[in-house]
Amino acid sequence: MGLHNLQPAPGSTRNRKRVGRGQGSGTGKTAGRGQNGQKSRSGYSKKRGFEGGQQPLYKRLPKVGFISRVEKPYVINVEKIQAVAALDEITLETIRSVHKMGKNITRVKLIGASAKDLASKIKDDAVTTSGK
Repeated sequence: MGLHNLQPAPGSTRNRKRVGRGQGSGTGKTAGRGQNGQKSRSGYSKKRGFEGGQQPLYKRLPKVGFISRVEKPYVINVEKIQAVAALDEITLETIRSVHKMGKNITRVKLIGASAKDLASKIKDDAVTTSGK
């Protein structure tokens, strides 16, 4: 036995039905598509979600949800977390060393009454203070 003489098991395959080949074939004239109508035409395709003219479910339900693509900064209140205010240089790495943050955080904003005084210590573009 070799790859050149492989055959499917007997009875496992059938010839495809050739439609529209005369009345004697049993599938002539309308070719198994019934009588007239949209479904009997060539090129017919039903739209996704079509419900026979009834308002589709996806249009009956309210629109919900929105996800902003603008990345919001991680906010740190320097009044509550004194370790950040005590740093000599404020960068993203030095903040990570004194305050536990996720690895995916790329921007930090410092808020609080004394946050504006820390603006001179900031050495990183990823760290900003409140503008008041």
